Amino acid sequence: AFVCLVLGVCGDEFSILRSPQSVVFRDGSWPIPGERIPDVAALSMGFSVEDELSWPGLAVGDLFHRPRATVLVTVKGVDKLTLPVKGISYPIENAVPFSLDSVANSIHTLFSEETPVVLQLAPSEERVYMVGKANSVFEDLSVTLRQLRNRLFQDNSILSSLPLNSLSRNNEADLLFLSELQVLHDIASLLSRHKHLAKDHSPDLYSLELAGLEEVGKRYGEDSQQFKDASQILADSLQKFADEMFNLYSGNAVVEVVAVKTFNSPLTRKTRSILQSSQSETENPYNLAYPYNYNYSVIFNIILWMMIGLALAVIVISYNLWNMDPGYDSIIYRMTNQKIRMD
Repeated sequence: AFVCLVLGVCGDEFSILRSPQSVVFRDGSWPIPGERIPDVAALSMGFSVEDELSWPGLAVGDLFHRPRATVLVTVKGVDKLTLPVKGISYPIENAVPFSLDSVANSIHTLFSEETPVVLQLAPSEERVYMVGKANSVFEDLSVTLRQLRNRLFQDNSILSSLPLNSLSRNNEADLLFLSELQVLHDIASLLSRHKHLAKDHSPDLYSLELAGLEEVGKRYGEDSQQFKDASQILADSLQKFADEMFNLYSGNAVVEVVAVKTFNSPLTRKTRSILQSSQSETENPYNLAYPYNYNYSVIFNIILWMMIGLALAVIVISYNLWNMDPGYDSIIYRMTNQKIRMD
């Protein structure tokens, strides 16, 4: 049951292109907060989240068949990206930067011994993070800008088959955009050589950030023919990439695409402040109790029934020991009596 989700953006929208029966998305126009998109990815893979997600777009689904991969592609610089497949769209509320670090941590914690594939890549920033089997699978993947440019001008690159239309091979913005499309093609191509990794029991994670379309818009303008052609080429490439990843995982993957015009704030990491205690006192002047943790009921039930089981075991053992006949029930007394008689 590999879920292929593709998040497309049409005015900062979250769209589901394909979904298996194990993950159910309801048709509706419920806005999804931008900071909760990683939680949607985590819940669709069967992981728990710290804060409960009260978003009606995601149903419970099949708890015993979870996707074996999540692929999230973030497209920057566009407020409308038309993906050529039927799907369900949700508007994004408060489009803030996000990361899948929490999902990666859950995978590392639960499947540390199986070394799953974890790949996080931002070609325009030359930022790459590979863990587990990704180091061997994608060791030939171009990640730096120089490697990407050299890869484009090889014989088996996408330039030989991709219709460029108004785009140029001699412009830096166009080359960055085309390089990111080349990365999408190479990821699927390299994974196809290691199909056994898509059939193991550990879930994989892919997080890609594309900024080439944004650079094309800055270079030519968003009303230019170059930007329109690039948007169409990107939409077609994302659909092809989603289909390839879906097929490689035999219908058991989630492919997500998030496209936003601009983020409302820069990406910041959550850190603990030394002023946290004084701030909490101000926010809670009436000394009210905090909401219990999401896992409270689970931990409570585990401890409760374990204590009840131990108490019953002690009672049963004590009762049997109290009513035991040493002459018949104890092997120690029987052996001792036989030895005395022999003597």
